[in-house]
Order: sequence, then C-alpha cells, then structure tokens
Amino acid sequence: MKITVTKNGPYLVTGNVPLIQEEICNDEGGYCRTWKKTKEFPKAEQYALCRCGHSGDKPFCDGTHAKIGFEGTETAGSEQYLKHPRIIRGPELELLDYENLCVHARFCMRAGGIWNLTEHSDDPGAKATAIEEGCNCPSGRLVVRDAETKEAIEPALAKSIVVIEYPPRGEHGPLWVRGGIPVVSADGTQYKVRNRMTLCRCGRSGNKPFCDGSHVQK
Repeated sequence: MKITVTKNGPYLVTGNVPLIQEEICNDEGGYCRTWKKTKEFPKAEQYALCRCGHSGDKPFCDGTHAKIGFEGTETAGSEQYLKHPRIIRGPELELLDYENLCVHARFCMRAGGIWNLTEHSDDPGAKATAIEEGCNCPSGRLVVRDAETKEAIEPALAKSIVVIEYPPRGEHGPLWVRGGIPVVSADGTQYKVRNRMTLCRCGRSGNKPFCDGSHVQK
C-alpha cells in the first residue's frame, strides 16, 4: 500500500487501500466527540484522489487540476517540525504537540482541553479524556505518551484512507491516512510514516501535501 503525490496532480493510491467517508459528530454539549462512517467506496487496486479541490467527482480526480493550472508544489520539506514538538508535561501523561499539523478537527477542546487535562493526568477522569482526545486527532498533531515510559499511546488503526466531513460547520476536511501507509513525494522522497496523518484535498494548504487547516477558511 502506498500514496504517491504526483507533480501538480492527484494522489495516486496503490495497493487496494480501503477508502471510507466519515463524519465528525458532536456530543450534546456541542463538542466534537465521535466518528460516524457514512460511506465505503468500492475496493480498487489503484485510484487517484483530488488534490486541487476542484474535481467534479470528489474525492476522486477528474483531471480538473490540468485545466485550472493547479500549483501543487510540496512545501512540507524535511518535516523539521516533527523533531521539535511542544511538550506539555503532566504527572502521568505527556503531550507532544506538533502545531504545524493542526486540521481543526476540534476533538481536543472538551473538558477544558487536552493541554489542561494532561497537566492534571493524576486524576483518572482527566487522564482517560486526554487519551481519548489525543487518539481522535486525525492528523497526529497531538500525541499522548506515558510520562514514565515515554511510550506513545496510539489508537489501533487499520490501513485505510478516510474522507473527513464535518456537517455541523459545513466543512469538507482532509484525507485521513491511517495505519502507517507510506506517502511518497513527487520527487520520490518518502515522508515519515505515521499512524495518523492528514493530506490536503482543498488545494490551499501552506504545508503541502499535508493539511494545515486552510479548508476552514471562507
């Protein structure tokens, strides 16, 4: 399984990667809380996903990028931000915050926010909620780890790609790449393989090929 970023074109997905659509769901307090699967696309050995944001056959590419002269130059570079996260230290948990990767999925805001919860992780309820919020972060911006062992607490995710939608705000989110699928640059360089990452599908990210939350801008 592999995702290749093509030059000024779509993501070429190979290896029979499952493609799913899921919605972010709010709880009774209006906070993002759970995921709901709304569609499962037919399996295919190979397919191309829109990267410019203008396809008439979303999430698939229909060639529009060539007609509009889409500029899809990758700007994520050597991903130096992955080497220097902001670290919030708590009594039982630590939080690694890779701020460049925020996609505004908003799972991190409930119960005072994951940052505050981490600082109070000697409370069992705060600890459990911090872990839940961290594991729901699709981009991997937020990584919770055990304060003593330094071992990351990661959700078990099957290799798949999820098209993210958020109906309460009318937002069409990024492509959520799950389970450690390799993403390869147009120049052949492989990005760091991670359990959770999100790829831009609106064409406006300043951190291509990754999402930087630009899709929420009106």
